Amino acid sequence: MTASALEARVRFARPGQNHTAFRLDVEIQVGAGITILFGPSGAGKSTLLDCISGLLKAGDARITLGEKALQDSATGIFLPPQERHIAYLFQSPALFPHMTVEENAGFGLPHAGEVERKAAVFYLLEVFRVAHLAQRKPGEISGGEAQRVALARALAPSPRAVLLDEPLKGLDAELRSSIVDDLRAWNRANRLPILYVTHQRDEVNALGERVIAIDRGRVVSEGIPHAVLDAPRTKRLAHAAGFENYLTAAVLELRQADGVMRARLTGSEAELELPLGYAAVGDRVRVAIRAGDILLATQKPVGLSARNVLEGTVDSIETRGSTVVCRVRAGAMFVVHVTPGALRSLEIAVGKRVWLVIKTHSCQLVDE
Repeated sequence: MTASALEARVRFARPGQNHTAFRLDVEIQVGAGITILFGPSGAGKSTLLDCISGLLKAGDARITLGEKALQDSATGIFLPPQERHIAYLFQSPALFPHMTVEENAGFGLPHAGEVERKAAVFYLLEVFRVAHLAQRKPGEISGGEAQRVALARALAPSPRAVLLDEPLKGLDAELRSSIVDDLRAWNRANRLPILYVTHQRDEVNALGERVIAIDRGRVVSEGIPHAVLDAPRTKRLAHAAGFENYLTAAVLELRQADGVMRARLTGSEAELELPLGYAAVGDRVRVAIRAGDILLATQKPVGLSARNVLEGTVDSIETRGSTVVCRVRAGAMFVVHVTPGALRSLEIAVGKRVWLVIKTHSCQLVDE
């Protein structure tokens, strides 16, 4: 198998609720390896995959796989899905219940000889660790095993590109990690362009060599996972990337030499030092901060490099497994994560006076 880049420029519109239309207007390039398509619900991720696969026909698009045009509105080219040589796997494995695992995996090879078919099928069943289940029916295997079989079935016809729409949704973290490892190992040998949709940050970190972040039908950022997810461009992306705190503030001062600005939280006298952004004094800015990036102290800290120290009061405490979620009122309501051990040793309780410590660059400026 040889890798070719998948390139897509897609403009697609569909009617929405309350007389509003959803518009997808993106241009992406997916090279050999795994590219993550990341974004909040309703951003347009599945619509984009449907257009690339040929299940939807965009009104204006040019989609190419290597030198071959799959759709070109300018010349009238539109190949049907079965002629695109693209594997497409959805959230549901959709195995045929009356077929064995082996028969399901080989379903996409109807014209292959028996020896060729068996070799291709059992190779992939071995790769995804389900060869021992070859003679079982889908009703006799687990959900994780079914998804492994579905992956083998999708890859058996030797596609030139792969689209995966949240294929591991609903599986536990350990099982997702195992399947992710197998997929990464398979693609090290094949180097196909894979476009992988997920909402799971652990999958992004484990799989993605590159991330394309999409929101409201537009590409808003792309790059390595750390750069994209730790600096989301919009509030919806910040939420999807695991930011728990969203604040609004008015810019008070720009400090160009230091690369920072001071802003006052809306409805309070509390101030934050923020990274310098495209804002002027008096502008309102929106700030996202991860709960895990905020330190909590029971005595006022001194001599810190962190520039933001806010005094507040613990409003509520909730234990969620190994994480304790504290809500602290400090000019605004902040969500802070601490460990159960920290909760006990600091004797944190509702109503207790505390200080929040926040690094300037833990504050991310986001659009609405």
